[in-house]
Amino acid sequence: MPNLRLGDQGSAIAEIRSILVGQELLPDTAGPEGLLATEGGWASPEAVFDAQLDHAVRAFQQHRGLVADGIVGPATYRALLESSYHLGSRVLLYRLSAPMTGDDVAALQSRLQNLGYYPSLVDGVFGETTHLALGRYQDEVGLTSDGICGPATLRSLERLGNRITGGSPHAIREEERVRRSGPQLAGKRVLIDAGCGGQHPLSTGPVADLENRVLHDLAQRLEGRMGAAGMDTYVSHAEDSAPNDAERARTANAVDADLVIALRCGHHQTTAASGVASFYFGNSHGSYSSIGRNLASFIQREIVARTGLYDCRTHPRTWTILRETRMPTALIEVGYATNPVDAAWLDDPHNRDVVAEAILIAVKRVYLLGENDRPTGTYTFADLLAAEQKIS
Repeated sequence: MPNLRLGDQGSAIAEIRSILVGQELLPDTAGPEGLLATEGGWASPEAVFDAQLDHAVRAFQQHRGLVADGIVGPATYRALLESSYHLGSRVLLYRLSAPMTGDDVAALQSRLQNLGYYPSLVDGVFGETTHLALGRYQDEVGLTSDGICGPATLRSLERLGNRITGGSPHAIREEERVRRSGPQLAGKRVLIDAGCGGQHPLSTGPVADLENRVLHDLAQRLEGRMGAAGMDTYVSHAEDSAPNDAERARTANAVDADLVIALRCGHHQTTAASGVASFYFGNSHGSYSSIGRNLASFIQREIVARTGLYDCRTHPRTWTILRETRMPTALIEVGYATNPVDAAWLDDPHNRDVVAEAILIAVKRVYLLGENDRPTGTYTFADLLAAEQKIS
């Protein structure tokens, strides 16, 4: 679908407005209010993207961990559709080629997690883990173990699910996996995902060329340092290819990486926007990747301490590369390609060396778990290599 924004009109606008009314982000003003004059002619008030709808879309995006720009593009439209589903509004089942997604799936996952059957992130995607967890629940309560959430399963969950609450087994499993793997970096599997120019509306011409050049070079520098530390590194795609984020996530899952580090540049219509920001998976259902959050936080702190780039902080997001990877993932926006000062800074190979070292040190901090750690910005690549040799 095309991007929809302030001033647009049409049936899709009416659908968006209806969903946001259901989310109580807009008042329900449906009724015979006549027609409004627009630049394209006349339209029903519900079919016009006005300032009130723009404000509601931005509020929805902020709540859902999306970029709050007021533009309804593919990611926002998908999130709007997912939010319109409530547990019980449709039968839920596992579809390998096109998994069902929505708030109803997230509600089911949350119920199963509270009952001790679902150990993963509450991500709203009905995948194999959800299917198997539902089947185990059905088997133990005497229902047909088909992994399909229909009326009988819903009635059973209603009787039990609201009475029991629990913590986050996914966070416990993530942290325990890191603890068991030990502090050494040798043998750890990391996928490095370099961003591509041209995949953002503001990434054109020289901006896109800069992104392609500096992000792939940064990925190579990071790969070299990780290899020197004994890590097994993978890149998500060749330099002359530009897969979408879902394809990048599938690559990470296929190589069964321990961590994913996605490298991007920031963009903004205001060229004054600058700095570094880091992101991890976290959603409005209260589910997040604890190790992903730690990794993003460590990377953010190390880069800021070593470079002096403006600290745009660490944030939870539901972007595809964060949501669909099965392992902890951190996405780093290492400066704004649309800011002349940031762009010139990124174009300096020495600065990319500093960023690569900062990221590697941050990964080491994740596995140290606070033991034998040093203040932010003081741990060097030479220190790390010496520590690795000592451990081995």
